Amino acid sequence: MPALEFRNATEADMPFLIALRNATMNEHLERVNAARDEAAQLARIQALFEHARIVSMNGRDIGLLKAYKEPTRWNIAQIQIAPEFQRQGLGRAIIEKVLNEASRDQLPTTLRVLTGNPAKRLYETLGFREVGREGVDHLMVCPPRPNPFPASTSASA
Repeated sequence: MPALEFRNATEADMPFLIALRNATMNEHLERVNAARDEAAQLARIQALFEHARIVSMNGRDIGLLKAYKEPTRWNIAQIQIAPEFQRQGLGRAIIEKVLNEASRDQLPTTLRVLTGNPAKRLYETLGFREVGREGVDHLMVCPPRPNPFPASTSASA
């Protein structure tokens, strides 16, 4: 799989982010009768924008990740992959990156997924379990994995 690159999103990315959100979320928002108008989409894009990272592959922007660490958990606020790049393991790779960070910190990772979104199956295969519901969202948590980078226990001479 080609290497994924992450960079901070800027205002210059707004056209890409609006197109990405429309392409990836309209079907799911329509199914749960949630707002899909321009103002609602823009508000969702701007929410937690300080954590927005554009995901690129081979120099082409392909997605968005909003993930951040809090004192007691890591949170994945948004992950979107352009439709033409879905079903190639990229979403899994991106989520694994966050889960590895959370495991290094020995923290669980949380996210929300809309009812009926097939991404829920992916999350479950990665270890997320539903812990509740809030409106049209399933609340999910993944416990930290065994530390992939244990501290060295050897004494120095």
